[in-house]
Amino acid sequence: MPDRPIPLPELRHTAAHVLAYAVTDLFPDAKPTIGPAIENGFYYDFERAEPFTADDLARIEARMREIVAADYPMTGEQVSRERAVERFAANPYKVELAAAIPEGEPITLYTIGAFTDLCRGGHAASTGAIGAFKLTSVAGAYWRGDERNPMLQRIYGTAWADRAELDAYLERLEEAARRDHRKLGTELDLFSIEEEAGGGLVFWHPRGAVVRGLIENFIRDGLRERGYQPVVTPHVVSEKLYAISGHLENYAENMFGPLEVEEQRFRLKPMNCPGHILIYASRLHSYRELPIRYSEFGTVYRFERSGVLHGLTRVRGFTQDDAHLFCTPEQLQSEFEQTADEALRLMRAFGFADFTYALSTRVAPARGDTDVVAEAAIRAALEKYGLEYELDEGGGAFYGPKLDIHARDALGRKWQLGTVQVDFVLPRRFDLKYRGSDGHDHPPVMIHRALAGSLERFFAIVVEHFGGAFPAWLAPIQAVVVPISEHQAERARAVAETLRERGFRIELDESNEKLGYKIRHWKTQKVPYILVIGKQEAADGTVNVNARGSDAKRTIALDEFARELGACVEARS
Repeated sequence: MPDRPIPLPELRHTAAHVLAYAVTDLFPDAKPTIGPAIENGFYYDFERAEPFTADDLARIEARMREIVAADYPMTGEQVSRERAVERFAANPYKVELAAAIPEGEPITLYTIGAFTDLCRGGHAASTGAIGAFKLTSVAGAYWRGDERNPMLQRIYGTAWADRAELDAYLERLEEAARRDHRKLGTELDLFSIEEEAGGGLVFWHPRGAVVRGLIENFIRDGLRERGYQPVVTPHVVSEKLYAISGHLENYAENMFGPLEVEEQRFRLKPMNCPGHILIYASRLHSYRELPIRYSEFGTVYRFERSGVLHGLTRVRGFTQDDAHLFCTPEQLQSEFEQTADEALRLMRAFGFADFTYALSTRVAPARGDTDVVAEAAIRAALEKYGLEYELDEGGGAFYGPKLDIHARDALGRKWQLGTVQVDFVLPRRFDLKYRGSDGHDHPPVMIHRALAGSLERFFAIVVEHFGGAFPAWLAPIQAVVVPISEHQAERARAVAETLRERGFRIELDESNEKLGYKIRHWKTQKVPYILVIGKQEAADGTVNVNARGSDAKRTIALDEFARELGACVEARS
C-alpha cells in the first residue's frame, strides 16, 4: 500500500480499469471502449449484444474485489501507433482511439494482471490502493456521445479511500433519491411532463405555479430596485435574425427546425437576446440614457435529444429570468459588479450559502482588446468582492467571456446557477449605436445575465435543496386548518378565511377522514403548519399549532399565530 493518500481521481481511474478487467474476464464477448474517472466515481462503456443485469453487476463486483485483493501493480509502456493498432485489432473502438491520438503525443498502454488498456495514465500504483467501491447502475450511452454511433452499455461505479467514506456517499445517494424533484413533483402535485404533449415540455400544476410565481416575484423586485425595464418579445421570429446574430452558424443544432410561412422561414426562439437588441435598435440613444436595462421572463425553446431529457433540469421549453444591459465601456465595470451582487442576493435568499465561481473565456478565437477588456471587468468584479475563481479556457459563448456562479445544495452537490456574460460582438453585428458626448456614434457594450438561469431548473434545484419542505414564505400551502369533527367546521372555515384575508395561503380540510389520518397526510405534503380546531379551540378562539419538524404542539390565539407566520414570511426564514 502507498505511503501517501491516493488522489481520488487516480483511485477512481484505477477502479475503471479494474471494472473493465472484471467484465472482459466474465464476458469475453464484451468490447471495452472508454472508462474515465468522474466526480464521485467512474464508469466504463462496453459494446455487448446482451444487456447487463443486476445479477451480472453482482458478479462483476465480486470479480473486482478479487482483482483489488490481488494488488496487481499498474505498469505502463509507451508504444508506436502501429503497435497500439495491432494490439487492439479485434476492438474497433480502441483502434479508432489510437488512430486519433495526435502526432507527437505519446501512446501508452497500461496493464494490471492479464488486462491491458489504451490509456493516457493517471492511476494508483496498484489495484490494492482502491479502498472501497461499489457498482451503482447501468445506462445506455452512444459511442462518443453521438446518436449516429452505436449504443453502448455504461456501467457506473463509485470508489473511495475507505469504507466509511463509501458508506457516507451511499447514504447521500439515498437522500438524493428521496429529494429527487421528479419524485417530489408528483407526490406534492407540483408539475408534470405529459408525454401526449411531447417530452421535455412542462405543465405547472397549481401548487407548483404558486412557488414558481413567488420565485419570479422575488426576482422582479430586484430588477425593479435596480432600474430594469420589462419587455416582452415574440416566441417565433424570422430566421434572418439568427443569421445576423450568429446563432445559426454557431448554435443551429440546438435550435428547432424552421417553420415555413408564406415562403419565409421562422424559428422558435432559443434565446431572448436578439429580441432585446431589436428593441434597443428601434430608436436612437444618447450616452445620457445609458445604461439601459431590459428584462424579460422569456420562454425559449431548444432542441434536446430525448435521451438527455431529465425532469425539469433538461427540458425543451423553459423560461429564463433574462436581462440585457446596454452601457458605455466606462460603465461596464460598475454594471457587471451590480449584476454579480444581485446574483448572490438571489441565491442566498433561497437558502444557498456555499458558492464557487468560474471565469470562462470566449469559445472562439479572441478578438484582441475587447476580450481583454471584458475579461478584465469580470476579474475586477471578483477581486473587488475577494472571490476566488477557476479559469475555464474556451468555456464562454461565441460572443464573449462569462462568469458562472455555482452553488452547493444541502447535500453538497454543485449546481451552475447564475451566468453573466460580456458581449462586444452582437452590438456590432446589429450595428447598435449610441450618440457619445463627443457627438459621434459608438457601439454599446452588452451584458447578458440570467441569475436563476432557467426557472424550471432553478425550481428543481430549490425543491431538492429543501427536500420539498419549502420554508413558510415559499410554501404553496403555508398552513392547513383541520377541524376535529363537523361540530368545529364552521369555526375552521372562519379561521381559514381570516388567514386568507391577511394574505396567507391556506387550505381547509373538511374531509370525513379521522384526525390522525389528516395530520399524517398533510405532513407527507410537507405543509409548514397544521392548525387543529377542536371543541376547546372553537370556544376560546385559539388554534392548536402542529409545526413541521416538531413534535411539540402549542395552543395559541389566532392573532398570535398570524403574527408569527407573518414575521416568518417577512424574514424569509
